[in-house]
Amino acid sequence: MAVNKQSDIYNVIGKNIKKYRKKKGLKQRELAEKLYLSDSFIAKLESITHQTISIDTLENIAEVLGCDIRDFFDRSVMNEK
Repeated sequence: MAVNKQSDIYNVIGKNIKKYRKKKGLKQRELAEKLYLSDSFIAKLESITHQTISIDTLENIAEVLGCDIRDFFDRSVMNEK
């Protein structure tokens, strides 16, 4: 996988996590606390900073946010403001 394609998917995932976190009415810190993660980890996931993430962690985030893990891979979020 090319580097820019790899970083692109992390950007898509991060934007979708942010979208669903906001829909749930949670702050980054609140989401981090529910997942026993640091708020800086959540901030990095949601930013353009390249942050790797495990499938297990994605599943846990999806469960807390009340969505399906597949929702994090929806590229249409890149067209949203």
